[in-house]
Amino acid sequence: MHIMEGFLPHPWWEIWFAISIPIIAYGVYRLTKITKKMPETKPLLALMGAFIFVISALKLPSVTGSSSHPTGSGLAAVFFGPAVAGVLSLIVLVFQALLLAHGGLTTLGANVFSMGIAGPAIGFAVWMLFRKTRLSPSVGVFTAVALSDLATYVVTSLQLALAFPTAAGVFDSFLTFAAIYAITQIPLAIAEGILAVLIFSFLAKYKSNILSALKVIKIPVSTLDKEVKA
Repeated sequence: MHIMEGFLPHPWWEIWFAISIPIIAYGVYRLTKITKKMPETKPLLALMGAFIFVISALKLPSVTGSSSHPTGSGLAAVFFGPAVAGVLSLIVLVFQALLLAHGGLTTLGANVFSMGIAGPAIGFAVWMLFRKTRLSPSVGVFTAVALSDLATYVVTSLQLALAFPTAAGVFDSFLTFAAIYAITQIPLAIAEGILAVLIFSFLAKYKSNILSALKVIKIPVSTLDKEVKA
């Protein structure tokens, strides 16, 4: 979810920039390292960037000064890790702010932190936990992506609460924002999780060599033999 241009007061928009910049810098380093080591992953990176752009542009009006939408960054975190997902989210958010008036430049730091850093970090952590179980990868992808989306909405609610506390305090403001967002964001998180499973299953079937190189999946020996013969 995006906080719109000019909505965050001083010093909050500067604070979120200061927090996000070093994390994004590390993400650029990780992205450069991956593309140099595995250039065959570039089409998948482009696909994830396009996926984030399209799905996060499907906004629904929400609290004044913000909007609700799927994020797309959770699936990117499953494939490439949270740092790279943050870089892809930054690129998308800049284009959306300049071309679609969706989000904003002054609120870029806050939006990057919620959608490109906090959400993907939670999603990636959940994915790592599921990889240690015997459950289907699809269950892990759905849960990771849905919780990544929900984490974004929780962090955005906190960002707004810190900037606009009620007379009762920040926590009361947080509960108010979170309750309003939940009406649209919970169904969106479920829908995004289902869509992510469909994309993951398709890529696992037809691009298993790339996902294996990224250590997202393990290629069965029979599948590897077929690819070598092909």
